[in-house]
Amino acid sequence: MKAGDILGRAYLAALFCFVFAPIAASVVFSFNSDRFPTLPLGHFTTEWYARAFSRPELWQAIANSLMVAGCTAVLSTFIGFATAYTDFRYGFRFKQAYLALALLPPTMPLVILGLAMLAWLSNLGISGTLLGIIIAHTVLATPFAMAICRLRLSQMDPTLEVAAWNLGAGPWAAMRHVILPFCAPAILSALCLTAAVSFDEFIVAWFVSGLNRTVPVMILEILQGNVDPQINAIGTVVFLTSMSLVIAAQFLIFRRRSHD
Repeated sequence: MKAGDILGRAYLAALFCFVFAPIAASVVFSFNSDRFPTLPLGHFTTEWYARAFSRPELWQAIANSLMVAGCTAVLSTFIGFATAYTDFRYGFRFKQAYLALALLPPTMPLVILGLAMLAWLSNLGISGTLLGIIIAHTVLATPFAMAICRLRLSQMDPTLEVAAWNLGAGPWAAMRHVILPFCAPAILSALCLTAAVSFDEFIVAWFVSGLNRTVPVMILEILQGNVDPQINAIGTVVFLTSMSLVIAAQFLIFRRRSHD
């Protein structure tokens, strides 16, 4: 093995350790009997999980997060696919500006986006509601769905849809029998990824949620009060949920690529 390959792999391993070491520590301390995260560790316990999940407000926050994540995934995937298909099928003036605006939200500082959403949703009278959180998260997550669907459509031969038209299929029939089957893995992947983005997001949700707290917002509020090991337990569950959705999204993309 070449020295460059060894250094590259070592760098990659160090990068993964740097990113995941704090998360791994949080998971370990969530099963530690000691209240404070110190070494040496105490004995193994699931007490903090039992305490955390005996709180009614946590279950309400979980229900809110699941509702918001599910609705956000459906809406952002639909809008993202429609935007990607528009880019794939049509040429029009200012198309680059259209794409730039569609991909803009994730590039903005989340604090600025949260403040803007708070002002806008307050004017609409829906700030502090689940609908407001869904709208804010849809704006944030749609570019991710668009990027995935756009990548998949770029791998498609544009003449396939034209051939369906020439064979008598209308636009909706061609969409149903040609475009959607081809994009199905990307659509499912986008659903998983946007759900993960919504379920894990807390800055924008903190600005617009009001009393309808999601799980990340609840974690932040507990953390501001005191050092509580229940945060590690709740955070572990949130991390595993988000990672499961992200892994599912990646699996769908790469599985389809291997079949192609």
